[in-house]
Amino acid sequence: MKKLLILLPIVCLSLFSFETLTRSTQACAQGTPSILDMAGGIKDALMQGTAKSTNQLSALNGFFGNAAVKILFPPQAQKAEKTLRSLGLNKLCDNVILSLNRAAEDAAKQAEPIFIDAIKHMSISDATHILTGGQDAATQYFRKVTSAQLAAKFKPIIQTSLNKVGATKYYGDAAQAYNKLPFVSHLDPDISNYATQKAIDGIFVEIALEELNIRKNISVRSTPLMQKAFSFADQAIK
Repeated sequence: MKKLLILLPIVCLSLFSFETLTRSTQACAQGTPSILDMAGGIKDALMQGTAKSTNQLSALNGFFGNAAVKILFPPQAQKAEKTLRSLGLNKLCDNVILSLNRAAEDAAKQAEPIFIDAIKHMSISDATHILTGGQDAATQYFRKVTSAQLAAKFKPIIQTSLNKVGATKYYGDAAQAYNKLPFVSHLDPDISNYATQKAIDGIFVEIALEELNIRKNISVRSTPLMQKAFSFADQAIK
């Protein structure tokens, strides 16, 4: 019965026009939050989660000091890293890793407006389905609708950051040093695509953690709409 109640606002959405949305929702399910309330609660949660995630990751050591998102050598370059370290080039390899993470931290400062724009353009139906979905439903939706835009907008930011913190030079130096060795497969010195994707992946890791925190902990639901929407969802799944 409770599962049926949580689906009633969604049924209402398909039956009525936007102008009569609130009235129809109340008619379909007395005592439940309106679809507008549910959508507002999800959007508030995403605003809170993305702001916290980007602020944490853009801080010093936001990526470098976080094992869950720390950027290491690309998989195809890890053999090269091992070889370079065996030749005494530990400092060069360490500089590559540090600079990759510093670039991601620098770029993360620019991510929040992209997420905010995506949240503002989220449909009421999408937000309602997110509330009734799995524990990472919002993160998965976000990844689906923003990844291409994030990659397009993020790459030039990452490239600038890579140049600024020296990652382009350090990785290029590492690739050049490795490519001089006999009988090795040459490394591509361009690391911008890899760094861009890893920076985006790291942001989604943190957003997923924040989403789970909001779903599990009443105390972090900071707005009335979040409290109303998620409290209803809590009751519906018991």
